[in-house]
Amino acid sequence: MLRLRPYKPCDAKTIISWCKDELSFRKWTSDRYDSYPITAEDMNRKYIDLNGDCTEPDNFYPMTAFDENGAVGHLIMRFTDTEKATLRLGFVIVDDSRRGMGYGKEMIKLALKYAFEIIRAEKVTIGVFDNNPSAYHCYKAAGFHDAVTGEKQTFTFQGEVWTILELEADKETYIK
Repeated sequence: MLRLRPYKPCDAKTIISWCKDELSFRKWTSDRYDSYPITAEDMNRKYIDLNGDCTEPDNFYPMTAFDENGAVGHLIMRFTDTEKATLRLGFVIVDDSRRGMGYGKEMIKLALKYAFEIIRAEKVTIGVFDNNPSAYHCYKAAGFHDAVTGEKQTFTFQGEVWTILELEADKETYIK
């Protein structure tokens, strides 16, 4: 049984070990870190000292998913509006030895439950690179649908341009 709990500094070493190369690291973090690889100290500095780069004090919620054997996944939540109605998920990652086993879907469903039932968000958004179809399908299976946006954001990595696909889930259509 998977559960979510607030991130602890001791989680960092395990979480960063799930990125075995810079390609998987960039799919996880985009350009949010200047260099690869990062250390546990780098992750804790961003999360604890820099509040996840959020200026508002109560706006950044890093979470760790775990089962009876320990940490299996991680994600962050942050509000994108001052009304605290829209929550953004990011930095979603699952232990690389457990991918394809349903942990990602279960973790995202727990995050949606937390967002809608605990912190009372009206909408939850997430972005995924177009070259990450397994994550895209995971998010859709967990309850997200394609967002209707007029703008396309991109990220360039090693000469490749990656398009960010925007997804959203709203309280009205939330599947419990």
